[in-house]
Amino acid sequence: MSNREIKSVLTKTVNATRTDWAKKLDYALWVYRTAFKTPIVELEHRAWWAMKQLNHDMEAAGTNRDTELHELDEFQFLTFESTRLYKERMKRLHDKNIVERNFNPGDMVLLYNSRLRLFLGKLKSRWSGPFRVVEVFPSGAVEIASKKDSHTFRVNEQRLKLYVGMDECKEVSVIHMTEPQRSSEP
Repeated sequence: MSNREIKSVLTKTVNATRTDWAKKLDYALWVYRTAFKTPIVELEHRAWWAMKQLNHDMEAAGTNRDTELHELDEFQFLTFESTRLYKERMKRLHDKNIVERNFNPGDMVLLYNSRLRLFLGKLKSRWSGPFRVVEVFPSGAVEIASKKDSHTFRVNEQRLKLYVGMDECKEVSVIHMTEPQRSSEP
């Protein structure tokens, strides 16, 4: 232990006048679990006080240890149960916000393009399509066809979302705003 470390320990323990540093050196080093070397290089051993606190009655010590182990098992069980309840509650909260997607043949869908592209535009959409659903499989696969041609392919239904775009013609009305005519009467 260096002198700097001893100084920092003593500044925390001695009084403001620094007159009792010699009395508090042994105890300060012992409290901070630092070995103190005597001039003949022996380490002081201060475990004599701990022997008084030990219970030398083996039967009482055994029952005490069993009780502590049972309390530890009970605490572990309660912690496990609390964690399980917390996970169930979090799963319910998470699943509440998930919208179930059901696809039927004939639906129009968009396909998520997950391929990594370098220099993809920040505002560019990763959804392509629309595609027409041809068949839905129970395993979660969906067979889709392009709107332009009849080429079909299978994708995972997690990569699809329903297309809600407008295909019908929109009615447009135009109103021309003109300056109002002022009458020439005073």
